[in-house]
Amino acid sequence: MDRTAASHVRLLRQQTDGQLAFTRLMENIRDQLQSRLLQRQPIINTEWDAKPAAVLLPLYQDQDTWHLLFTRRTEYVESHRGQVSFPGGVIDSEDQSPTHAALREVQEEIGIHPNDVEVLGMLDPLLTTTQFVITPIVGVFPWPYDLRLNRDEVANVFGVSLDWLADKNNLEVRERDYPISGGSISVYYFKPYQGEIIWGATALITLNLLSLLKEP
Repeated sequence: MDRTAASHVRLLRQQTDGQLAFTRLMENIRDQLQSRLLQRQPIINTEWDAKPAAVLLPLYQDQDTWHLLFTRRTEYVESHRGQVSFPGGVIDSEDQSPTHAALREVQEEIGIHPNDVEVLGMLDPLLTTTQFVITPIVGVFPWPYDLRLNRDEVANVFGVSLDWLADKNNLEVRERDYPISGGSISVYYFKPYQGEIIWGATALITLNLLSLLKEP
């Protein structure tokens, strides 16, 4: 066999061996992928960076009636200026969990000490149009309470009874411009309560809590 023929044989053998190795690799990858996909929990991925955040849904009982505490942000904060929200904020690298972040923020914003909050659990995270992934933490705190507002961040704090929030007559849907696509989306709005308007992500989180309470 001349050198040219021998070179062709070696090349064919290399191609065949390489194809067999690739086939075995593909079979192994199939098994690995199947095993790992079956074990993982689905998560929401976005085409942009969404900031992880956590809020506390502070529940309290006043005269045998359950209330939910809201805040209105000042015009000095970085995001959601002047909007009604729950106490909370971005999850920092030092925070051990979304719960830790929510309790830290509620103390910083309105002076409720973490030890005074009985954490009941968390609702499903919410991906907002403003590029936040919000984890809502539900907790109960004693009432009355000496709230101390951080005036740089919080302009007002007020409580609304769950009965009022659950009344369908106090809820409406409006169309708002969607900042990403340029179209419009349907947004929940509660009717004004003591001059304050609960809407958007805060309204939706509130409705998710009420839906949980209505489950049989």
